[in-house]
Amino acid sequence: MGWSILFFFNSILLGVGLSMDAFSVSLANGLNEPEMNRKKMSTIAGVFAFFQALMPMSGWICVHTMVRYFKAFERLIPWIALLLLLFIGGKMIIEGRKNKEEVRNMKIGMTALLVQGIATSIDALSVGFTIAGYDFTMALVCALIIAAVTFFICMAGILVGKRFGTKLSDKAAIFGGSILIVIGLEIFITGIF
Repeated sequence: MGWSILFFFNSILLGVGLSMDAFSVSLANGLNEPEMNRKKMSTIAGVFAFFQALMPMSGWICVHTMVRYFKAFERLIPWIALLLLLFIGGKMIIEGRKNKEEVRNMKIGMTALLVQGIATSIDALSVGFTIAGYDFTMALVCALIIAAVTFFICMAGILVGKRFGTKLSDKAAIFGGSILIVIGLEIFITGIF
């Protein structure tokens, strides 16, 4: 496929499809921290966008350099995503069961955010196979479009989560953690079956 409207349309659709897990986690983050400022919202959306662009490019590089090694790793992707999201979701549920005042003061740390970014985008490694026919420039542009789409979708998720987070306050962390666990199970089930 060359440069065309179809290329851009397909890249946007890839971005929408890949960002759904990140949207759900952004929603959970907004629920968990309803007083989140714009800088942190942008940071969260930016981290998800970065990983959603990095993973397809990593997959593209693997296809063009070390396909055999990537094939062996591909089977582990659902397991890795499941374990990471179970860990983070479980931690949020445990924190949510604590004192209500502690829950209101609970913030998403950078370590948790990076783990969320990796966990929600690791399945995007396989997109490297779908864009393997692109040259490097086209693959990079596709990845950047995916990142832009992910950024805006995640910002929307955070805003929706924040809006409902103030209404749910003490239940938000439990609900957010449950969402992460469900996402982990969904990635695992679709990846295995």
